[in-house]
Amino acid sequence: MLIKITLTIIFFIVTIGVGLYSRKQASSVEGFVLGGRKVGGWLTAFAYGTSYFSAVVFVGYAGQFGWKYGLSSAWIGVGNALLGSLLAWIFLGRRTKLMTQHISSCTMPDFFGTRYNSQSLRVAASIIVFVFLIPYTAGVYKGISTLFEMGFGIPYEYCAVIMAILTALYVILGGYRATAVNDFIQGIIMLFGIVLVIIAVLNLKGGMINAIETMASLPSDNDPNVNGAFADIWGPDPWNLLGVVILTSLGTWGLPQMVGKFYSITDESAIRRGTIISTLFALIVAGGCYFLGGFGRLFGTPPTLPNGRLDFDAIIPSMLTSLPDILIAMVVLLVLSASMSTLASLVLTSSSTMTLDLIYRDKKSSKGEVEEGLIDEVISEKIERRKVVVLRMLIVFFIVISLLIALNPPTFIAQLMGISWGALAGAFLAPFMLGLYWKGVTTSSVWACFIWGVGLTVVNMILQNPINPINCGAIAMVGGFIVVPIVSIFSKKLPKEMVNGFFLCYKK
Repeated sequence: MLIKITLTIIFFIVTIGVGLYSRKQASSVEGFVLGGRKVGGWLTAFAYGTSYFSAVVFVGYAGQFGWKYGLSSAWIGVGNALLGSLLAWIFLGRRTKLMTQHISSCTMPDFFGTRYNSQSLRVAASIIVFVFLIPYTAGVYKGISTLFEMGFGIPYEYCAVIMAILTALYVILGGYRATAVNDFIQGIIMLFGIVLVIIAVLNLKGGMINAIETMASLPSDNDPNVNGAFADIWGPDPWNLLGVVILTSLGTWGLPQMVGKFYSITDESAIRRGTIISTLFALIVAGGCYFLGGFGRLFGTPPTLPNGRLDFDAIIPSMLTSLPDILIAMVVLLVLSASMSTLASLVLTSSSTMTLDLIYRDKKSSKGEVEEGLIDEVISEKIERRKVVVLRMLIVFFIVISLLIALNPPTFIAQLMGISWGALAGAFLAPFMLGLYWKGVTTSSVWACFIWGVGLTVVNMILQNPINPINCGAIAMVGGFIVVPIVSIFSKKLPKEMVNGFFLCYKK
């Protein structure tokens, strides 16, 4: 216990120290939200990766999908690395950086409002962001608090409150720069931690070869007379596994807290470095988490909830209880690192969206015209300081709301994330990505995609999930690429001169 407490206290001190160190760079809105657009490739790559993978993945997804799909769940980690990281950086990194800087956009709703010449779109997008980031944040709280309860014996509620206070402190102090530096430190812990934990857990079952052979001897859930499905390369249910891969990989392309990382990166050379670093990070961390979760059945059946269903969120904690204290301390730091970075990214994204896109909506041009080069904005120092104060107040507000939900979570961590990612990426992914590449996207098509993504997720939730929330989210994302082109063909086009102005940034 002394080892665990000591390492955790050191972690807390370093985290808050980084916030204090970064506070001078958080005096302006662009400094607070984007780190002055001067964050390098290494910091951005680690910020992307640590925001991607949190307790939601390590505790919720790795446990639940490892139980359902066995060792084939490792494909989710591979998909996260190749589709969710590598291709995301290749297709979105440079274009997002250049266009958002060209139109002076700090948030995704701001991008929609300017790119599609509609303040109403900007407001609608900011409301969607605020509402649907809350369940994801609650899922992160639930995951990290479950691990803390296992490692320290501290009640779940106390853990959630401690995490909320610590996150608020260092984000309020240092803004995005503090989160980026902390993400780098936390990412190093995650890389070493996941490797050590996998080795230790497999040693408990006689090594990797013996553990795989034992998995191959387990009967299938659908047919007790058939063995080997949980050690098969494609697993017992490859189609539903594909849905998880799509949701957790393609979803990052449309999530504001992920795409926002490209806004702040310094230059194109940093983007190239970040692409490689981010992919390797995802392959080790995500691949390792799901690979570990695939052995969950070797540690017995998880406890049953009051409604009779298995408590999937207890699978990973139960695998770790037999580890030595020093490794349990490493696990706690691993999940703490992953979750703190994700929480910081979520609260900063939500608060900046509410502040800049709802409370202070600066019109860049009365007619949406964009001149060649950056759009000139004159913001008084007084208003700038006021915006930063409001940003900090809304960080506290967002943390309190998500904490209240986390103290009484309505469902499994995986389902909380499915609802959040499905609505956000279903609404934003297609119009954001196509808006970077295609001049023909119309304002009406963006509205249609917002309605499609949010509507499908909400209706499915109201009907008590006739479609699994994970699959529903995947359908919402892919469907957006059908909705946007079709509606764009039959709806009113944006002024040609204005759209050409947006795309000038790619010719420089």
